[in-house]
Amino acid sequence: MQQQIQSNIYQLARITTAYISHGGGPLPLLEMRATNDVPTKAYHTEMISVLKDLSLDLPKPDLIIVISAHWEEVEVCVTTHPRPSLIYDYYGFPQLAYSIKYPAEGSKAFATSLVKGLKERGITAHEDSERGFDHGMFIPLSIMYPKADVPCIQMSITSDLSADKHIKLGKALRKAVETATKANSPQKQILILGSGSSFHNMQGFFDNTSDTMRKATRFNNWLQTTMQSKAYSENERSARLVDWFEAPDARYAHPREEHLLPLQVCYGANGKAADKAISLTLLNKPASMFVWHD
Repeated sequence: MQQQIQSNIYQLARITTAYISHGGGPLPLLEMRATNDVPTKAYHTEMISVLKDLSLDLPKPDLIIVISAHWEEVEVCVTTHPRPSLIYDYYGFPQLAYSIKYPAEGSKAFATSLVKGLKERGITAHEDSERGFDHGMFIPLSIMYPKADVPCIQMSITSDLSADKHIKLGKALRKAVETATKANSPQKQILILGSGSSFHNMQGFFDNTSDTMRKATRFNNWLQTTMQSKAYSENERSARLVDWFEAPDARYAHPREEHLLPLQVCYGANGKAADKAISLTLLNKPASMFVWHD
C-alpha cells in the first residue's frame, strides 16, 4: 500500500516550461517603481503585463529552475546555496537598481539530485555552492512571483554556445528533473524558466529606422513560425533551432547567441511546438515568449 501511495505522489509531479524575454537589465522594475518625481520611459509595459498574466495562467510552482543567459560556464553548473545572494550584473543605473531584494530560497537537495541526474544522462555538470542569482532570474521573478515564496535553482548555459548541445541539455534536464522530483517529493509542480531575449542587439534596440524594424520583424516572424507551426516534424523544428543563424536577419537579432540558448534548452525539455506563443513589443523591437504545458 505504501509503495502505491508513493507511486501516486510521483505521478502528481508536473513540469511547465516557459521561455521569456527578460528585458533590459533592471529597467522593468525601475519602470514599475517610477514616480512623477522620477519619470522613467516605459519600454517594458507589455513585458510586465505578459509576465504578470503568465504567473496567473501557469500553475503555481513548488520550485523554479531558471536557465539564465547571464551565466555561462565551460560546463553546466547548478546553484546549491540554500539562500543565494543577488548579483547586480549591470552598470550605469540609479542606486535603486542596486538595492533590489529578492530573498527566494534555494534548494540544495533538489539541486544536488538534479546534478546527479544530468551526469547520469551524459551531461558534465557541477554544483556551485557560492554563486547567487543574477538579474536574468530576479528581475522577471520579481514581476511574476513578487513574494519570493518559491524556492529557485539557477542553471548555467555553456560557453561553447552550441544550439545542438543546449537542445540535448534540455532533453537531459527534463529526465533529471523527473528523477530529482522523485527524490524530493514535496516539489510536485516544477517550472523550467528559460530567461533570455528573443531579440538581443544592444545597438539595435534603440535604432528605429525602417530597415532595422524590418530585420527585427523578419527574425521574430521566423521564430514564431518555428515554434508554433505544426507543419514541421520535430526533426525539422529541431534542425531549424540548431541552424537558427540561417534564419532571416538572424545575426542582426543575435550578434551573439547567449540570449537565445535558453530557448533551445526549453525546446529540448519538451520536444514539441510551443503550446502558447506570445508576440510583444519590448525595448522598441518585436519580441517573443513561449510556453509549454505538461
